[in-house]
Amino acid sequence: MGDITTEETGSTRRFREKRQAILAAAADAINEQSAKGMTFADVARRVGLNTTSVTYYFKRKEELAAAAFEQTLDSLMAMLDEAARAATPQARVARMVTLNVERLMRIERGEERALAVLSDLRAMDEPMRATLMNRWREVFRRTRALWGSGLSRAATDLAGARAHVLLENIFWLPLWLPRYEVDQYPRAAARLTALLRDGLAVEGAGWDPAAVALPHDDPVPGREAFLLAATRLINELGYRGASVQRIASELNVTKGSFYHHLDAKDDLVVACYRRSFDTIAATQRLADERGGSHWQRLCDTVATLVAVQFSERESLLRTTALSGLPAGERQQMIDRSTRIARRFAGTMMDGIAEGTVRPVDSLIASQALMGMLNAAFDMRKWAWSMERDRAIRYYASTLMFGMFDDRALG
Repeated sequence: MGDITTEETGSTRRFREKRQAILAAAADAINEQSAKGMTFADVARRVGLNTTSVTYYFKRKEELAAAAFEQTLDSLMAMLDEAARAATPQARVARMVTLNVERLMRIERGEERALAVLSDLRAMDEPMRATLMNRWREVFRRTRALWGSGLSRAATDLAGARAHVLLENIFWLPLWLPRYEVDQYPRAAARLTALLRDGLAVEGAGWDPAAVALPHDDPVPGREAFLLAATRLINELGYRGASVQRIASELNVTKGSFYHHLDAKDDLVVACYRRSFDTIAATQRLADERGGSHWQRLCDTVATLVAVQFSERESLLRTTALSGLPAGERQQMIDRSTRIARRFAGTMMDGIAEGTVRPVDSLIASQALMGMLNAAFDMRKWAWSMERDRAIRYYASTLMFGMFDDRALG
């Protein structure tokens, strides 16, 4: 009996190890190509198996993708459970940042494999989508609870904005943290934590943004509407979930009309990114041309762009669509994003020099700001439940005044 038990235990261990290797390979494939783009053949190649062997562990590709997403959600839940044990909201948020940076350190050192990014959750088929989205909502609720329970309605709304921006900055870390040496990761975590705690505002700073009037030229009739519809659908369904047919149906036009505007779907995504980046850059430029303190310029730019994200018609394309692009086009979009972030960093540096912006690590703060603006689209329904200026103030306050300053409540 003892030998049988030992053999069964060894077999179970080998099964779990192989299953874990397949999940890790699937996570890599999802992160590079999206869940819809992942194939059994690619996953099998990554772990040195044939496709049939992978189907022994997961019968369908969707089942494998869902398991990879479940693993990410389980990891987030575990970190939130640990962070929640800290005594104060400030300590809980700091712990959540630290745990995630420590995980990225282990990944960079080859001690741990990366988890699947969650950008494709909404593109999953039912019933898996409903199950995963319920788990994601639980992650969000637990993150919001880091600020306490029994809050007023207004305080709960504000905590929701803070939770969303915290999670987005955690997901944004892999985009900029690898630019640092691994031994600098703890320093970066400390600087990000300080920004989340204290914000960009100096003592006595106010929030009185003046919206920037953006141009709405449409040099090619109908193209702007097409890009707006495509941006919204790609944000909602992911690169592969928003098919050409779906976009054309949204506009009540034929697929042929799509190809009248663009040659291929990749061209569409690139065009949507360029339109989004042009919108951000134009807002920065116009705010600078208007003058005023650099704190005011930041306020005007942030308020204008958050308003774009919260509007019923307009939006900026989420970085989640990058995984669908070929490597060359993807890098071009990343480079443009980096240039825009550096302009934010320059405004912060000038604000620090004139005394209107709190001393921060502007390179890290600009990345956090890009993450906050990028994620604002996902908070539209939250924003639509309240007066628009209040929603913008609540959301922007997460980084402008920090996540523990209740001045945003008015």
